[in-house]
Amino acid sequence: MKDALDELAAARRAMGKGSLPAGDAYTIEVRRRYRAQIEDVWDAVTDPERLGRWLNPVTGDLRLGGRFELDGGEHGEILRCEPPRLLRVSWLYGPEADAWPGTSEVELRLAPGPAGDTEFELIHAAAVGEPLFPTYGPGAGGVGWDLRLLSLARLLAGVEPVDHEMVEKSAEAREFIRRSAAAWGEAHLAAGGEPEHVAAAVEATTGFYAPDPT
Repeated sequence: MKDALDELAAARRAMGKGSLPAGDAYTIEVRRRYRAQIEDVWDAVTDPERLGRWLNPVTGDLRLGGRFELDGGEHGEILRCEPPRLLRVSWLYGPEADAWPGTSEVELRLAPGPAGDTEFELIHAAAVGEPLFPTYGPGAGGVGWDLRLLSLARLLAGVEPVDHEMVEKSAEAREFIRRSAAAWGEAHLAAGGEPEHVAAAVEATTGFYAPDPT
């Protein structure tokens, strides 16, 4: 568990503002360093076999302008691809989301670090007014990314990635989720969120990702 919490603490989280084809957006941003060469990290986020081990199995036309679909229901188009430094995709969830194109994008930025490691940045932009934010705040997507990036860290370290289906059955994983939700609450407050709204969003996010066992 300590290793997982160390990974959680290694990331810097922030909320920001951005723009999308559909209009104004808010962003959730995660920055951290991986102890791996930039080419290895790029391969892990673009190779279908490795991508499926830390994110979800992926199918589609995996090239610039092509469309992809993940096993979890996320899908979109590859908008920019500049190996090994930049990848941007549209990011929609579920078939109903296709009626609102341009409302969500994910961008990955990689840069070589000073000691042969890699500076990693993930920016997820979602249209202002998307329905999950009022209830869950940035933790709606942020906790999910924290869990996935924990798996990516383990993959890059040569350790078996997290079994996400076991999350609700593990007290350790529930603690990881609780701390992740709290960390996104801190980012929300730093971005000007109202304390009462932030507290309610953190509680709702924790309950969504780690509901009380029955």
